Amino acid sequence: MTAKLRLGYVGVGLMGLPMVRRLAPLGYAIRAYDIVPAQVDAAAAAGASAARSAADVAQGSDLVLLNLPTTDAVEQAVFGEKGVASVLKPPQIVVDFSTIKVDRCKAFGERLRKSAGCGWIDAPVSGGPPASGSGTLTIMAGGDAADIERARSLFADIAGRFTHMGAPGAGMVAKMLNQLIVGAGHAVMAEAVVMAEAAGIDAARLPECLAGGLADSGLLQKLYPRMQRREFAPQGYVRQLLKDLEMVSEFAAGLKAPTPMMGEALQLYRMLAHLGHTELDTSAVLKVYER
Repeated sequence: MTAKLRLGYVGVGLMGLPMVRRLAPLGYAIRAYDIVPAQVDAAAAAGASAARSAADVAQGSDLVLLNLPTTDAVEQAVFGEKGVASVLKPPQIVVDFSTIKVDRCKAFGERLRKSAGCGWIDAPVSGGPPASGSGTLTIMAGGDAADIERARSLFADIAGRFTHMGAPGAGMVAKMLNQLIVGAGHAVMAEAVVMAEAAGIDAARLPECLAGGLADSGLLQKLYPRMQRREFAPQGYVRQLLKDLEMVSEFAAGLKAPTPMMGEALQLYRMLAHLGHTELDTSAVLKVYER
């Protein structure tokens, strides 16, 4: 039996903690760090060892995993004071599950290779905390083929679908497209809820009614019911999707690619944030329509 990879984990919050809770019982040795001490305590309760800093998680780890909310947070965790780059040595690899800006993702990979001689895999995810905890994430990855192969056993334990999209940065490009589709889809689901209720039909039955047809989707089956029931406990924060849509907009502008549908969704989420709902689930975009 092949020994499990040793993992360092920086960022054990909404997405990282469920993954720790999945991986520890599978036999992975995990060192965990988060700027929120309670999250480190929760990871320790799940079987991880508590680390004192981002650099500390890298001690003895084969892979250093990142699951952080912003591009700046990733840069700080890797290249800041007591960042993982200060102690990394080949053949250690950084695997970043965060959603960050494409150009800076590529730059981080190049900088890490030059400064430490270590590999970088951008591996943004889709599926939310339930998929993170059940090992059914969709992962789109960018990285050198040799680095991908070294980490493949981990991906097999956390992903229902894993796709190597190309060189470092390619996974992040795919995630931008994912968020474009997700953002516009959230707006469409909200409009469907409002319209179904206004028309007087049993709005809760719409996913059942449309299942298997061309309108069917994961958003219809998973997001729509939460909207219809007004369940806004976060499986993904409004602030996070807003941040992602701002990045998609910037990336698309650089490519001179038209994204009017995504632009409308971005405006809705800006309004939702203005109303003070940044800590609710992304399904709360319905609140904009209800006003």
